[in-house]
Order: sequence, then structure tokens, then C-alpha cells
Amino acid sequence: MNKQELIDAVAAKAGATKAATTIVLDSFVEVVGKALKKGDEIRLTNFGTFSVSKRSATTGRNPRTGAKIKIPASKQPKFRAGKGLKDIVNK
Repeated sequence: MNKQELIDAVAAKAGATKAATTIVLDSFVEVVGKALKKGDEIRLTNFGTFSVSKRSATTGRNPRTGAKIKIPASKQPKFRAGKGLKDIVNK
């Protein structure tokens, strides 16, 4: 399912317009991104938890040349599914 299909499905389920649903979805993504950038964790009961994990710097290898390269430290967004979402998927 792509973004437009998700908007169509949510709009139909909620009885809202596609334009309003698009604004809500874009706002949700923006708010989650800003919260994770600040280091916050977002918990949605029965859905899941959005969080950030830190990856330390490592040394890798270029597969073409075999040369060693430095991989810088970074932050990775993570999502951990909640019990309600797992139950829906496994029914």
C-alpha cells in the first residue's frame, strides 16, 4: 500500500475528505519526525512505539575495492509494534 492508497482507505473509513486526510497524515509524519529528532519517544497504545537508537561509528569495507572506510555514528528511527497491532496481524 502506498501513501495515496492509505489516504484513500483512511478517508473512506473516517468519512473525511481526501484533502483533510492528506493534511492529517502529513502532519502526523512531521510531528513524529520532529519528536524523534529531539530524542523523544512516542507511544501509541495498541499500535506501537516510535523511538531513536544510536549507532556508533564503525569501520566498514568497500565491496568493490576492499578498501577500509569509516562509517560515521548516526541515529536510526525505530518502530516496535504493540500488542494490539500484533494481534490484528496474526488473526
